[in-house]
Amino acid sequence: MDQPMYFFLNYLALSDLCYTSTVTPKLITDLLAERNMISYNNCMAQLFTMHIFGGIEILILTAMAYDRYVAICKPLHYTSLMSRQRCNALVTACCAGGLLHSLVQGLLIFNLPFCGPNKIDHYFCDVYPLLKLACTDTHTVGILVVANSGMMGLVTFVVLMLSYFLILCTIRAYPTESRSKALSTCSSHLTVVVLFFVPVLFIYIRPANTFPVDKVFALFYTIIAPMFNPLIYTLRNMEMKKALRKVWCQKPFLTERYVI
Repeated sequence: MDQPMYFFLNYLALSDLCYTSTVTPKLITDLLAERNMISYNNCMAQLFTMHIFGGIEILILTAMAYDRYVAICKPLHYTSLMSRQRCNALVTACCAGGLLHSLVQGLLIFNLPFCGPNKIDHYFCDVYPLLKLACTDTHTVGILVVANSGMMGLVTFVVLMLSYFLILCTIRAYPTESRSKALSTCSSHLTVVVLFFVPVLFIYIRPANTFPVDKVFALFYTIIAPMFNPLIYTLRNMEMKKALRKVWCQKPFLTERYVI
């Protein structure tokens, strides 16, 4: 657990738990009660917290990609570049970045006047469905939302893909065993990145508009991706598989019996 990769994995799991908790409990409650209602304050709170933990998760995935890049491309400097102090600083920066992103997003929505219909075609309070309820021109706000959420996701995704391109170029000269180990570790991270970022980019990189299919794509980054992250990292990581195999295949302890 002292390794930086597992250090970041702990925080990714925590951000996954917090992120999906902003949506899933309310969704399950509404499905069971057959009552799809939420107050204005709770709606704004859901929007704010969801974008905080979503921003943190995106930035932690970026920090994990940087960790894999340093481990594979600069192995001799790995200990100094990824010290515990540096890891703590990266996690702090991720939290600050997520908070800043959510504050900007919230300020764009909180100041809008809502005086029209109060029904949105979605299962949680998100930016674009709320923009349709505003009784004012939201063209400028929509552009700012794309600049905030869309460009944040796009730039991060490009940086992640670039880091893995450099990793693939580096491991071509590695021996077969080392290459397979590096690919096994990176493939799990890449799977998580694609599963999370592709739906996010589909929703936020386009102009402010909503489609019925948005709810299906939103399921991937709000519920499905956080739910499958632990399974993906467990099944694709050799060290995790060895640890689980050691636990599952452990022989039961023999108990002594006394005859009286």
